[in-house]
Amino acid sequence: MVADYSVPMIITKREHACLIVDHAGSTLVIDPGSFTAPFSVNALAAIVVTHEHGDHVTREHLDRLLATAPGAVELFAPAGVAAAHPDYHWQIVGDGDSRAAGPFSLTFSGAQHAEIHRSIPLVDNVGVFINETLYYPGDSYTVPAQAVPVLAVPASAPWLKIGEVMDYLDAVRPARAFPTHERANSDAGNAMANARITAVVESHGGSVTVLQPGDSIDLG
Repeated sequence: MVADYSVPMIITKREHACLIVDHAGSTLVIDPGSFTAPFSVNALAAIVVTHEHGDHVTREHLDRLLATAPGAVELFAPAGVAAAHPDYHWQIVGDGDSRAAGPFSLTFSGAQHAEIHRSIPLVDNVGVFINETLYYPGDSYTVPAQAVPVLAVPASAPWLKIGEVMDYLDAVRPARAFPTHERANSDAGNAMANARITAVVESHGGSVTVLQPGDSIDLG
């Protein structure tokens, strides 16, 4: 199926790094990890995992989602995820690759997780651009080659400093953004991070929507 950009996408934020994208009667799940409560979806077409860390992928989530899927599900991830979870039929993707799953057109960018500390090995990480509309970088500051209508921007992590997030937003300049990957922050920390994210995005004429788990936005 070819992506139909005239049909709106609906993005639902789950806890931490997990996003659900509904479009043209199909569903795409991104990064169902250990900080995300169990959930179910209808008409699952694909799962994208940006990297192998447990807060982005667990067997429990994968097994539950695949067991209830009405048909075949495409699984996309970098090589590190396939090596860490070899029992699944992954399509290995990397920087510059493009794939399709149902009504979803996917373009992948980047190669490595942002550095946590020099003593900790870097793992594979890919960002994903969905239907030329939503970009999620995973755990990285990868700037995609094209303009970004909507950015899911990480807001807290052991590898993250809010000043670097602000520089990232200066580089990407999304028209719209929403914070994600926020579970490492307290409520006060999230309020501060959201304020800084909003200030940078609005300085370039964009807008920010803060989503709680279960909240959705319509990109139509």
